[in-house]
Amino acid sequence: MPAHLSPAITFDTAAGLHTREISHRPPGPGEVVIDVRAAGVCHSDLHILTGDWPTDRPLVLGHEAAGVVTDTGAGVTGVREGDHVVLSWFAPCRRCRKCLAGMAWLCTGTQAVANTLPDGTTPFTDAQGEQVWPYLGLGAFTERLVVPESAAVKVPEELPFGIGALLGCSISTGIGAVMNTAGVRPGESAVVVGAGGVGLSVVMGLRLVGADPIIAVDLAPERLAVAERFGATHTLNGATTDVAAWCQEELGGVDYAFEAIGSPRVIETLPAMLTSGGAAVLVGMAADGATGAFNLFDLADQGKRILGCNYGSSVGAIDIPKLARLYLAGRLPLDELIGTTRPLEEAAEAFKDLESATGVRTILEP
Repeated sequence: MPAHLSPAITFDTAAGLHTREISHRPPGPGEVVIDVRAAGVCHSDLHILTGDWPTDRPLVLGHEAAGVVTDTGAGVTGVREGDHVVLSWFAPCRRCRKCLAGMAWLCTGTQAVANTLPDGTTPFTDAQGEQVWPYLGLGAFTERLVVPESAAVKVPEELPFGIGALLGCSISTGIGAVMNTAGVRPGESAVVVGAGGVGLSVVMGLRLVGADPIIAVDLAPERLAVAERFGATHTLNGATTDVAAWCQEELGGVDYAFEAIGSPRVIETLPAMLTSGGAAVLVGMAADGATGAFNLFDLADQGKRILGCNYGSSVGAIDIPKLARLYLAGRLPLDELIGTTRPLEEAAEAFKDLESATGVRTILEP
């Protein structure tokens, strides 16, 4: 029986979401052991539960996390035992053409999306010796995990672990969509459809760069109220307002339309919100294989663009410490993104929060 078993929130198609006792192997070359202190609950985890992103193997869920380094393997130089780190799920290989060109978010050598470590293995086994695989290369819904060095980004010790967890995915994605993917400039207008954790991060990013006006769209009044506190100048209920018509009538169209849900039906409405030369930014992740239809003449005639946004076009080693510093300097009100903190064993309730759109972002603590 493996030593040092600890509970993990896992998923497989036969048993669904459940708790399984797992252990991890020692770190290999270039690997780091992390004591998890906080993990965020994200829609990307929910996609696994709903079957939007199918899996053929048991997974330890969780990919937004922060913690403390407890051990390192041979050759690790970037972090050491005791360092506080944020985990970046899209661990780049640092060797492929995209990485060398400074576009680590498009890394072609990473194995994170295959739910393995870079060498194709998993560090986890259960009490019966069966392999359990790390979701998006992390598997953060447990007490301790093994990750490649490129996934562990050192941050200041004064950064709260809950905030750090969100920096690892939702905040980097949302703010990065504004600053990196779209390159929004001061005074440009934007609409954000979806005011969950990622959408609210987009709103924060827009305020940070000086966009105006900033229109937030959601179905939940409480989320729209939070969006106003984060910098939205206008809020619209998507169930009762034709958002595209409003944008055209009130503003002549917006410069940028961000979609933070991953809904093909909503994404199809984005170009109609834009002014000529505007850009639709697809931040939310749709189900695998989802498609959409657009007015192709309008896109070409009006010079409108559709921008894909993977991980906010972020380089974790650069962007995560930058966002941590902005938070510690009082420039980003990230505390308001945390709606509920639950113990790890309440993961099922946390997913219900996410599905029912209650709260803002739930943090799990092992």
